[in-house]
Amino acid sequence: MAEISGYALEWQAPANIGGFFIEKFAKGAFDRSLIENPDVVCLWAHSSDKPLGRVSNGTLKLVSDSIGLRYELTPNPDSPMGQEAIATVGRGDVGEVSVSFYSEVEEWTDNGDDLPQRLITQAGLVEISLVTWGAYGKATSAKLYSREAANAMGNAAAARRRVSEREAAMRRRGIL
Repeated sequence: MAEISGYALEWQAPANIGGFFIEKFAKGAFDRSLIENPDVVCLWAHSSDKPLGRVSNGTLKLVSDSIGLRYELTPNPDSPMGQEAIATVGRGDVGEVSVSFYSEVEEWTDNGDDLPQRLITQAGLVEISLVTWGAYGKATSAKLYSREAANAMGNAAAARRRVSEREAAMRRRGIL
């Protein structure tokens, strides 16, 4: 089973919002929302007609940790959207995440020289989306993991160790 996971955003990572202001999220900004409105969905590029997973059916997990808002998505490998997500994230064509939210509590600072800054300390999370380019760029991530690939990598590593051990034994005996 393939899983796509990473960070929907990292706390305190800056995003330039259209050249108008710099936006950041405080640690735990979505904690209240995840408790009060936990049924968040994961979409393809913010398209509500292209769902990839949701919290209520267990195909999306969201965790607010010390780094940011972490997610684990298990797309349906039998659906065209699931196949596309697995393929494009797996190849690295799509590797970022975007969030749809509404700000509930925020702090603004403006020193006059640079762009104003908005720190969101509490927000409602509507959805996360796999995207090509997100506002938070590399402070988000989408990586493909699969049990099959992990097992294959583990099996290949074990096979390399066995070959190395055999070669070492043969060298000790003077055969190589």
